[in-house]
Amino acid sequence: MYALEIENLNFGYETKTVLENISFKVKQGEFISIIGPNGSGKSTLLKLLSNIYNPKSGTILIQGKNIKDYKRKELAKKMALVPQNTVTDYEFLVEDIVLMGRYPYIGRFEKEKDEDYHIVDEALKLTNTYNLKKRRINEISGGELQRVIVAKALAQNPDILLLDETTSHLDINHQMEILRLLKNLNQKKGTTVVLVIHDINLASRYSDRILLLNNGSILGIGQPSEVVNKPNIEKAYNLKVAIERNPITDSIHIIPL
Repeated sequence: MYALEIENLNFGYETKTVLENISFKVKQGEFISIIGPNGSGKSTLLKLLSNIYNPKSGTILIQGKNIKDYKRKELAKKMALVPQNTVTDYEFLVEDIVLMGRYPYIGRFEKEKDEDYHIVDEALKLTNTYNLKKRRINEISGGELQRVIVAKALAQNPDILLLDETTSHLDINHQMEILRLLKNLNQKKGTTVVLVIHDINLASRYSDRILLLNNGSILGIGQPSEVVNKPNIEKAYNLKVAIERNPITDSIHIIPL
């Protein structure tokens, strides 16, 4: 089964085209990274996939069903989004923020059950934020906040996890921590991961496939070795590079020249 099927997707603002004729499929249990230069449409594509934006034309199927035919809570059980920017102008506890991820499973007049709190604790432990459980969200660091928002998404128990530059504000240690967590969820739970990421080398290391966007169109999609090559990278980023295999990870590695 395909987790996502995108066909002839187009999006723009009045006279400006942002994405044009985007078509690709993501298998259930696949880890795919979306890369490309600034302004190529990566975050916009993720907002379309999560039903925040409406396309001008084209279709998006989530597990074979049109995204527009899902009710809000039904879609939230299938898919969770970790956004690029998170507003923290409030004083909720970290635990309360992560508990918000359980909203698709709680009725309008129901209270959280023990199971919900158990799932929240597991999400906090997975993201190494359990020690922050009783801290206020506006009192923790940016890197800690990012991991808490990932925990909130995990608390939804989604089949599909969409992440918009989740690692960009983290130090290298926590970047690796989050990517290992995502890979572990992907391999052991079969969670489909769609990750917008700037770091091409990390994308190559952790992804089954890579989608390269350039000027709102797909320049390449396939295994890292098929997409991350000199012609594609030089065209998209206007940057001369050398490409080799990392002798330790055996993943594609680019070196700017």
